[in-house]
Amino acid sequence: MTVSLVVKFPVDDAELTALHARAFDADPTPIHPWAERLARHALTWIGGYDDDRLIGFIQVSWDGGAHAFLLDTAVDPASRHSGLGAALVAAATREARNAGCTWLHVDFEPHLRHFYVDRCGFRPTDAGLIRLN
Repeated sequence: MTVSLVVKFPVDDAELTALHARAFDADPTPIHPWAERLARHALTWIGGYDDDRLIGFIQVSWDGGAHAFLLDTAVDPASRHSGLGAALVAAATREARNAGCTWLHVDFEPHLRHFYVDRCGFRPTDAGLIRLN
């Protein structure tokens, strides 16, 4: 498998919704307005493509200054453990650094600690969270 990473690729809402449904074992309907959301809120986004098939995705949101945030990291289950997720994080890190950000934040569930801390180089920090709905 040869994967290419594409920064700010033209987003097909149905394709990206389908990838997230596969990655998170979720319902692929309704189709989410990814292109609109990314255009409004993201510093950048990166797709991992195997030929012309989207098999990985990550977005970097930001505050317009020093802080950037990884969101929506997704890898097709058939492509997991191939290094694609770490490659997406590394590319997102470069993009945030090149934009002048000082900090890159990520929230993750406990089972992803090995990936983000050990594989991608994040350091654990204390954080807070309020569920809004």
